[in-house]
Amino acid sequence: MTLAITGLGVRYDDMTALADLDLTVAPGELFVLLGGSGSGKTTLLRAIAGFVRPWTGRIVLDGTDLAPLPPHRRPVNTMFQSYALFPHLSVADNVAFGLRRQGLRGAALAARVGEMLALVRLEAMAGRRPHELSGGQQQRVALARSLAPGPRLLLLDEPLSALDRSLRADTRTELMRLQRRLGTSFILVTHDQDEALGMADRIGVMRNGRLAQVGAPDEVYERPADRFVAEFLGAANILVGELAPDGTFRLPDGTLLRTGTTGQAGPRLLALRPERLRLEDGPNRLPGIVVAQEYAGESVTTQVRRPDGSLLRSVQALDRGFGAARLAPGAPVTLGWPPEACIVLPAT
Repeated sequence: MTLAITGLGVRYDDMTALADLDLTVAPGELFVLLGGSGSGKTTLLRAIAGFVRPWTGRIVLDGTDLAPLPPHRRPVNTMFQSYALFPHLSVADNVAFGLRRQGLRGAALAARVGEMLALVRLEAMAGRRPHELSGGQQQRVALARSLAPGPRLLLLDEPLSALDRSLRADTRTELMRLQRRLGTSFILVTHDQDEALGMADRIGVMRNGRLAQVGAPDEVYERPADRFVAEFLGAANILVGELAPDGTFRLPDGTLLRTGTTGQAGPRLLALRPERLRLEDGPNRLPGIVVAQEYAGESVTTQVRRPDGSLLRSVQALDRGFGAARLAPGAPVTLGWPPEACIVLPAT
């Protein structure tokens, strides 16, 4: 299955929801659309499914233009955020719903339902109603129902958002297992950065109806295209300055930092991931004063105020307990980091 979207545009009255968007999803790929509210990610999903009519562009699936096809004729299924299970039907009948619409009956229907329930490990729940299931079990029923008709592409709209943190992590692993086993292409919409980084083969970061950047999770995280992507996908400390041809970055106060990046000289931004900053000397260093520390179990975040008043954050993993890293507000510290931790971004 190859999905090719070219020049896609969607408008709602005088608002542009998608603008000249291009995207290709490869066979068997788990592609994650990441963006904030109003970025266009759900509109894109709905356009692929056929619930929104684009005013320009094409959506082509395996060489077939989907534009003339109504939603129920497209080889695409959508798993909604609410799961949309039928409360009056059993788990088995919920899974069988789409299969019956395809004309499947009798032993063939029962076999396919059994296969899908086994896939999501819910064979023992076949006779129960949705209200008798946990949130994670309901999510798996919805997934089985979406996959049962054998769609070439499955669209998932914030499928984990209703689950608590621990259940979300387990269900995320289960989703990835099923996707890899079936080889079905998934497009998953989320606003959760950890979800995107942990699940995706590729991530598309959306902003104002456009794809700000598309790439593998490590590529987008470690080499963001601009400040928006750097700050949206994880935390980032941003410094303003001038880049020299030799890769030296000069801050407004004259401090020189080594970036390991060469390129055209001029105004630039420097992004530093908090986990790359250490409370110790290093090839690059900046002095400051501790403002606060936040303990998070496996790590501690330290906020440091620089002499110019700006704040930087350092996140350090804890291997000896919080006491080993505790610093009182007002304590002087030095933040150090290597040149390869520097991410040079456009100034605008």
